[in-house]
Amino acid sequence: MPGLRRDRLLALLLLGALFSADLYFHLWPQVQRQLRPRERPASCPCSGRAPSASLHSAAASRDPGTAAHNFSRARTGAQHPSRGHPGPRSKLQALFAHSLYQVPEEPPLLGPEDWLLASQEALRYYRRKVARWNRRHKIYKEQFNLTSWDPPLQLRSEASWIQFHLGINSHGLYSRSSPVVSKLLHDMRYFPTISADYSQDEKALLGACDCSQIVKPSGVHLKLVLRFSDFGKAMFKPMRQQREEETPENFFYFIDFQRHNAEIAAFHLDRILDFRRVPPTVGRLVNVTKEILEVTKNEILQSVFFVSPANNVCFFAKCPYMCKTEYAVCGNPHLLEGSLSAFLPSLNLAPRLSVPNPWIRSYSLSGKEEWELNPLYCDTVKQIYPYNSSSRLLGVIDMAIFDFLIGNMDRHHYEMFTKFGDDGYLIHLDNARGFGRHSQDEISILAPLSQCCMIKKKTLLHLQLLAQADYRLSDVMRESLLDDQLAPVLTEPHLLALDRRLHIILKTVEDCIEARGEGRVIADGPAQQSAPDSGQANLTS
Repeated sequence: MPGLRRDRLLALLLLGALFSADLYFHLWPQVQRQLRPRERPASCPCSGRAPSASLHSAAASRDPGTAAHNFSRARTGAQHPSRGHPGPRSKLQALFAHSLYQVPEEPPLLGPEDWLLASQEALRYYRRKVARWNRRHKIYKEQFNLTSWDPPLQLRSEASWIQFHLGINSHGLYSRSSPVVSKLLHDMRYFPTISADYSQDEKALLGACDCSQIVKPSGVHLKLVLRFSDFGKAMFKPMRQQREEETPENFFYFIDFQRHNAEIAAFHLDRILDFRRVPPTVGRLVNVTKEILEVTKNEILQSVFFVSPANNVCFFAKCPYMCKTEYAVCGNPHLLEGSLSAFLPSLNLAPRLSVPNPWIRSYSLSGKEEWELNPLYCDTVKQIYPYNSSSRLLGVIDMAIFDFLIGNMDRHHYEMFTKFGDDGYLIHLDNARGFGRHSQDEISILAPLSQCCMIKKKTLLHLQLLAQADYRLSDVMRESLLDDQLAPVLTEPHLLALDRRLHIILKTVEDCIEARGEGRVIADGPAQQSAPDSGQANLTS
């Protein structure tokens, strides 16, 4: 009998230990989550950081009395003067207050034809998408016997991504004074994810791969589509290179890494140049376990996750060739830097045209394109539709100037919204191969400018302004990038390279004017009206 009592005692002790473990590891964390403050989403991996100025910018942008470019303000801590001491003057705010950035855009937005989307049609489309999502999510939970207390998703017309889509017009992806951009950047930075999946490019690659032309290592194109709790979507590109690393000089441009910080910096530069042709992009620390692995329904994506020997959670691109864990990206142990670029409206709502760049490079290990051999190549381009009868060629030259500044040699295609016709603007998508080498200026990227000797007056005036000491390009870029969660986004040599390349562009224009005359080089039309005389730069200086 004493032995029996001893067995009962041991059984009670064992049950008590199991209950204590369950209480500690399962019930107590849930209680903690319920008691946690709700200022930020629970999945935000940056709760230990100081609050970003974007929170203040988003709030300030709702005040009609604020400056038109309040969404571009740098971190407020760097701008607020201490008592009795004047703080440093913000070059970024001074730039956006300049008369060049206040000129009304021409032609004015008059009717529905000037806006990309019809609001009611777009909202009906998005409501159907949300309903379809809820149905599929319910079927998925029933299939795997998953229990969840999450209510069905509800579409909110005031969601920042919807307002961004509705604000796209014939002048750009967003208006100069739009407060939506700040809100959208904030939401992409902090909203929890509800799904993760491969992009359409990766899905196509899984189905078919023509490796006869280019074979590049797996993972070079690794990118994912993340959906947030407000049903917005963003393209996630993870960190592949440290900021201090340069692209090896023996790398071909078509096997170069895609850099997350290049996507972020390209958005800021595009906004500073007043192009507004790059979708809003923000940096974020992503928990690859909670925000990707645990929310994805894609079994292939789930299968490429593993734990490295250093106990870091990693994943790699799944493809039909050279799929190796050496090309994986890893958290530390779960957190991974990446860029998030807002999606444009669905092609069902807003069709886009993908057009080969006339100055496309040869995507082979040898050989050159005609433009690399023929200095008069632009004369041929000018005779081809649509470059012979629209401002499309000037848009290509704008794109070349942008690519030269960021060092992007991989602009093989460009996209346009079909609604805005041949004179619509070129969308500057996929800039991740920029900012690879700060020590080299790839002059061949400027071939459209140097061969055609044409430039928009509006573009030239902005470039000349950014060459002045009060608005120096490197200074305003440095200040603008401070607002990102992943700051510093660019190293100092990359910022200084922007100034050097800007002067090369202006010298190229100067040489063109000297050879052909100002009237033949500078395109001045209704869409390129200049600012008042007090704010103009000297075109020939």
